[in-house]
Amino acid sequence: MAYRLTREDLLLDLHAAFVSAKRHKASKPYVIKYEQNLDENLNKLADELMARRYKPEPSSCFVVERPKKREVFAAQFPDRVLHHLYYNYTHQMFERLFIEDCYSCIPGRGTHYGIERLKMHIRQASHGYQQPCSVLKLDKRGYFMHIDRQRLADIACEDIIKMAPRRGRGIGRTWADELDIDFLLWLSREIALLDPRGNCRIAGSIEDWDGLDHAKSLFYTMDGCGLPIGNLTSQLFSNVYLNEFDQFMKRELGCKHFGRYVDDSFVVGTSKEWLRSLIDPAEQFLAERLGLELNRNKLHILDAYSGVEFLGAFVKNDRTYISNASIDRMIHNVNAIDISDTIHTFLSINSFLGVLSHYDSFNIRCRLFLTPKLLQIGYFDRDITKFTLYNYSPLNNKSYEQNEWT
Repeated sequence: MAYRLTREDLLLDLHAAFVSAKRHKASKPYVIKYEQNLDENLNKLADELMARRYKPEPSSCFVVERPKKREVFAAQFPDRVLHHLYYNYTHQMFERLFIEDCYSCIPGRGTHYGIERLKMHIRQASHGYQQPCSVLKLDKRGYFMHIDRQRLADIACEDIIKMAPRRGRGIGRTWADELDIDFLLWLSREIALLDPRGNCRIAGSIEDWDGLDHAKSLFYTMDGCGLPIGNLTSQLFSNVYLNEFDQFMKRELGCKHFGRYVDDSFVVGTSKEWLRSLIDPAEQFLAERLGLELNRNKLHILDAYSGVEFLGAFVKNDRTYISNASIDRMIHNVNAIDISDTIHTFLSINSFLGVLSHYDSFNIRCRLFLTPKLLQIGYFDRDITKFTLYNYSPLNNKSYEQNEWT
């Protein structure tokens, strides 16, 4: 008999979703306010969900300048709890349908995993750099702004129905035995079909939108199109929506060495002519099935021996460097650090060092961090891989632990 969600189970799941939504944001005022009446807030949300009358609160809309100018719609915290609930219910189910070389918003498959997979594909296709090898880079134009929400809802529901009778997380149990499929179908539509522009609150000034490409703003998209950048569910749905494209490239066009991070894709091959032959059918599939376009300005066929930039890295046959664009962003962020906030400085610098540890970057680390400004408050180990504050041990500082990396 198929599982039906009870209110008691839903409340337990909402508590888990709240913990996930709170992570890294425990000191934010809106989180503190929500937690002060946590039981009341979660009970209210549970009642709305059980009665199928949940409606999201208006989002906050603003423009960020770095790492590049873009428009963000930020959901209110109660809606973020719901997004984590949906993610916790569905992400493993969806991920069973994804290809191995889908990298974003999947535990254990982030940017560094994607970079390593690109390096592996190049090594395999070139037989260890013994044969000519090229990389086709594909990008979608204004991806999030051009997602057809009705088509997305249909794909998500089709995937859930497809997975329902298959084996789930428990031995001998299906997903339908573990999850309320009807509830998930309803919730998928409620989230996917939401028009975030409705009653949104503009944070900042209208002038902030000056210079922003209209293809990157929901205010200029066709009705029924566009997902809000910034929501967890948007990241998950971005993979659900493009999974059909991944399958087409792998199964129909025979791209053995294919990978994708959000809308940034690559194909590795030994023939530039063959790589060029993929462009038209890929573009036709995107247009006819998903209503998307390739960004011709970002379409390149690169010589793997000369190096390929992907996910902030520059991959060559003997080394992997951090890209110049990533270095520029890091320089800006390091210069903007206020060293009077020692905890934030400690966390930020060690975060940057963690990113750089994946690359051949010793000289860059010296140039970025061995500055009088930072050496006033702390010191680095010999290899410049760790930053420590003078007379400060984070492991023995309760305020640090409560800060939860905010």
